[in-house]
Parts: sequence; structure tokens; C-alpha cells
Amino acid sequence: MFSGKSEELIRRVTRAVIAQQKVQVFKHAIDDRYAKLAVASHAGRTLEAELVASAGELLARLNKETQVVAVDEAQFLDAEVVAVVERLADSGRRVIVAGLDMDFRGEPFGAMPELIARAEVVEKLTAICRCGQAATRTQRLIHGRPAHYDDPTVFVGAAESYEPRCRSCHVVLRGLREAPLFLEQGAEVRG
Repeated sequence: MFSGKSEELIRRVTRAVIAQQKVQVFKHAIDDRYAKLAVASHAGRTLEAELVASAGELLARLNKETQVVAVDEAQFLDAEVVAVVERLADSGRRVIVAGLDMDFRGEPFGAMPELIARAEVVEKLTAICRCGQAATRTQRLIHGRPAHYDDPTVFVGAAESYEPRCRSCHVVLRGLREAPLFLEQGAEVRG
């Protein structure tokens, strides 16, 4: 998060368009943070995109004349994305994939590790942690506090739910959850 992955994807696609290559851009339908039908960077740049719910749907919507295929937030796609990307690359198409390699727990995220292993070129971008170090992790926050290890892996959010963190500052709560406390006004607070 906040490392410039989508910004870099937009930059690479823009260069392909300037070179008059036929491009298709896809993103998972779950990602509706900034723009429903566009890849959007945290900086506000956008690029029109097609929504897909699976790698198979991406392949089915691919135009025969497409030369460059870009996929944003690929970690949300199913495991078939690896075979689809391989098939596209084997057919001579350039494939640009952006996504998180680790989930909020600091563990491999979806098919991204296998996509990284099969890629000809990998650029791992980092954000800046609150301590000033390179942020290689994504800190999920729930009501301003670190998420628990057992929380769902997929939760789409932006700055209100995530922060870039380095290994030292990254926290994932483990162990038994504390019982919620209820205030008189009915608001829930976790200890």
C-alpha cells in the first residue's frame, strides 16, 4: 500500500499507449476504493479499466488484437491468474501485473508469489513507514488499532484502514481476542 504500484502501472500503460500499442487494463471487481471503472493511484491519477471477478473472465474479455495486458491488484484474483498470465506472455503479449506480495499478516498474498517467480522483470516498490524506514508491510487498522491475525485476509480500504510499515513497526495481534466493552452510548470499544 502507498508504494506507487498503481501509479507505476498507469505510467507503463501510458507509455504503451503513446507507442500506439493496443492495450487492455483489468482490475478485480472488488476494488472500488477510488474509481469503479478505473485503476486509480493514491495520488489521484486514473486509467480506464475493465472489471473482472476471475482470471478466466479476464481471458474471456481479452480482445484478439490486444498487445499489452495490464492487471492491477492481482492479489485479489484466483490462482488461475498464473496460467492466464503465462498463456498471454507465451502468445507474445506484454503483461504488466501490479499487486501486493504480502497480506496484512506479512504472509504471501494469493497467487502473487508464483507470479513473481515466473516474471522476467520484478520491481518491488516500497512506501515509507512512519519511522522513516522503507515500508515492506501493510498494516491493517481497525478503529485505529492493529488487526487481529484471524481477521479476514481481503478487506478493501485505503488510508483509513491501512498504513505502510517496516518490519519493526508492523504489528499483527495474535492470541485470544479480548471481549468487547460496550459504552452507555452503545459504541463498541475493544481493549
